[in-house]
Amino acid sequence: MLKRDIIDGKEYDCIHGALIADLDHTIQTMLQISYPDSQMDDFITYKNLSQYCMDYLSQIIDRANEKNEAIKQQVTAVLPMTEAPFNVEDRLTASYTFGQRVADSVARFGGSWTFIITFILMMGIWMLINVVHPFGWNFDPYPFILLNLALSTIAAIQAPLIMMSQNRAADYDRLQARNDFNVNMESEREIRLLHTKIDHMVQQDQTDLLEIQKLQMELLVSLSNQVIQLRQEINQERTEEVEKM
Repeated sequence: MLKRDIIDGKEYDCIHGALIADLDHTIQTMLQISYPDSQMDDFITYKNLSQYCMDYLSQIIDRANEKNEAIKQQVTAVLPMTEAPFNVEDRLTASYTFGQRVADSVARFGGSWTFIITFILMMGIWMLINVVHPFGWNFDPYPFILLNLALSTIAAIQAPLIMMSQNRAADYDRLQARNDFNVNMESEREIRLLHTKIDHMVQQDQTDLLEIQKLQMELLVSLSNQVIQLRQEINQERTEEVEKM
């Protein structure tokens, strides 16, 4: 049975094409835009239909790219921008003053066994000299008033230095907490973006893939039909040749 192609106006066997009513809805719309007078019972060959299928595939790809870009912009707009993670040690060290470095050194030395042992040895030597009087030395007799004054002075000076070092430790903790917050926010941003993209792939891209597979199946069916038709024509020609012989 011959049918007239709506594109080139030539007549073809119905095996070489399909009716517009049997095509995908989007391709039907594209044909109606190109040929406003077309009807659902009009015929189009697979050869001319292939161009519309390729255009439809291009539209699907462009639509998927636009969706991906829109989702990326949407997620980026929803998540607030945070400060980039930084090296806490480098930032804190860069702002050190000479006095703060001295305070840290004093606090570090004052909290070590070296300071405790050295201090005990110096007190023992001090008391021993002023009790035994070697070489006639007796600069701080019992009850060691000068030693008490020295100890009080050391404690008075050491206390604020240790407090200064503790303030630096508190600054370090605040910077570390701030940096941890920035790292967590950045991780949350990436995870949310990843979840959104996965959801998009599952919900949207799957539909696009099914549409593409449908078009591929239609093209394969058309090619199979054409191959079958060619085989039939070849067999018919062979049969005719045999009958002539």
